[in-house]
Amino acid sequence: MSSIPLAQPEIGKREEELVLEVLRSGRLSLGPMGERFERAFAAFLGVEDAVAVSSGTAALHLGVRQLGWGPGDEVVTSPFTFVASSNCLLYEGARPVFVDVDPVTLDIDVAAAAAAVTERTVGLLPIDIFGWPADWPALEALAAKRGLGVLEDACQALGAVDSEGRMVGSRGNFATFAFYANKQMTTGEGGMIVPTDAAAAARLRSERNQGRAVDMGWLDHDRLGFNYRLSDVSAAIGLAQVEKLPRLLEERAAVAGRYAERLAGVPGVEAPMAARGREVRSWFVYVVRLADEVDRDAVILRLRERGIDSKSYLPSIHLFPHIAELGYREGQFPIAEAASAHSLALPFFPQMTEEQVERVCAELAAAVDATRRGSAQG
Repeated sequence: MSSIPLAQPEIGKREEELVLEVLRSGRLSLGPMGERFERAFAAFLGVEDAVAVSSGTAALHLGVRQLGWGPGDEVVTSPFTFVASSNCLLYEGARPVFVDVDPVTLDIDVAAAAAAVTERTVGLLPIDIFGWPADWPALEALAAKRGLGVLEDACQALGAVDSEGRMVGSRGNFATFAFYANKQMTTGEGGMIVPTDAAAAARLRSERNQGRAVDMGWLDHDRLGFNYRLSDVSAAIGLAQVEKLPRLLEERAAVAGRYAERLAGVPGVEAPMAARGREVRSWFVYVVRLADEVDRDAVILRLRERGIDSKSYLPSIHLFPHIAELGYREGQFPIAEAASAHSLALPFFPQMTEEQVERVCAELAAAVDATRRGSAQG
């Protein structure tokens, strides 16, 4: 029986066609394909501009710099996320201040964020976790009341819709996206940052290219910058992906719907929420929560033995050694830590067949049942 991978990008003839166009042009970087990709992405999102960079992490780092966050500054954020959300602060000497997450959405708890603001707080860095939009109206109200900058980590949420019916990343904040191979769309490696205005866009394009002068004068550099460029080869893949992004999002939602149907009523398995009011999840990964009495790691091993890839998703990053040394410890954020201990990512990609979803769900139900029985017998 064939194995089922955790993720699988959809790459077709259009990607091949555009990559070949770049290769034949001889312009592999800083060429017209990058600009085409940026324009297409901005049009999809409904924003004025977007700046392509080499990764979501690079986008976050440049966003931190645009907001001027640095040594002595504190930024309120979530511990339940990918580590880049805090590393980008550490790069600039700013301190991540973690607060717990909402038990339903797993996004940052707004009340906890408000309570954590001090005279040293300069900003908020919420994450639209697993494609679920954060409570942006409440977060923006908090930021406005306390004079805080906002950096939106939408790297997992391209296409999600918030409680006001607006697409994440289009509210006027610096917003970041990532295009790793398991994301809603991919460039292989790559990212995008939405600027707040034309001047910010010019600075971002300079800093992604070693601080080259805004007029792009040859080897004329007037500020500190980084090698955060996205190649035109990657941009070609990205352009093809943006062109079919509505279909990719629909197909991912359809796979999620099949999962929800087949997991309904399975003891010990809680499926993720797809929508609530005007909020709509953009399906990045399909993460279920297992009951406390289920041995999550034993489930992963059993699924692997049956040719099904799965993964614990996500760790609580405040417990990573380089972040824990800031004074964090186990038990500080019980909701996030419980989610880390019991969440499981299942195979999820647009091309998943009904038979594959059925097989994953059947094997998951059996594995959960077996581990529950094992605990009871033990």
